[in-house]
Amino acid sequence: MTTPAVSQGTLTGRVAVVTGATSGIGGATARRLAADGAAVAVVGRREDRLKALATEIGALAVPVDITDSDALAAAAGTVRAELGGVDLVVANAGVMLAAPFESADTREWDQMIGTNVTGLLHTGRAFADDLIAAAGDGRAADLVHVGSVGGHLVFADYAVYCATKAAVAHLTRNLRAELGPRRVRVKNVEPGFVGTELGAGMSHDGNREQLVQWRESMEILVPEDIADAIAYAVAAPPRVNVAELVVVPVEQG
Repeated sequence: MTTPAVSQGTLTGRVAVVTGATSGIGGATARRLAADGAAVAVVGRREDRLKALATEIGALAVPVDITDSDALAAAAGTVRAELGGVDLVVANAGVMLAAPFESADTREWDQMIGTNVTGLLHTGRAFADDLIAAAGDGRAADLVHVGSVGGHLVFADYAVYCATKAAVAHLTRNLRAELGPRRVRVKNVEPGFVGTELGAGMSHDGNREQLVQWRESMEILVPEDIADAIAYAVAAPPRVNVAELVVVPVEQG
């Protein structure tokens, strides 16, 4: 898929938050939104990387673990105080840990559910009032969930990860029904195979090696491809919501 380019400056005046910004899709998205003129707050757990990125692109670094709802609410207050009301949230932070169902370390299940579902929920909640207020003022307001094609495809040993992404997909649809009438655009961007750190932390050696083989079997996407797709979707006129966007390598089909 080729995403139409968006000219720099199209997001001037907007205030954006990107979670999971210390690497991969999150880092690329933060760079792209800043290049397009948005004031950006970058959120992540690895403070050294976060501060380096913030310095590079002129963003606000907000170190926080999104699984800590109280800390996330406090971080939202920090962003508001420094940059003003938020009108663009990219809930990108995610974890992918594959293992056979019968032998998986269930702490990895908890980690995926805590980050991919609960953390994403609290991210949206922390900025919901800002988004509703922005939309009420006639401005574009976007809540972007970064899901996965795993939300509707089947991969052996990835049952829990895929279940979390299916939850993200249906949550997005339901939030559109709730927030769309108030002109908040809720969207789900679903990448296929992308060259990122996602999956590097899985404890199951066989699945970790298989993931490397999958990624080496075709020309996969780079994080900037997903950042371009997000930038295109959020730069659309306020009347337009690119509600669901699947972005995959050509060879993935």
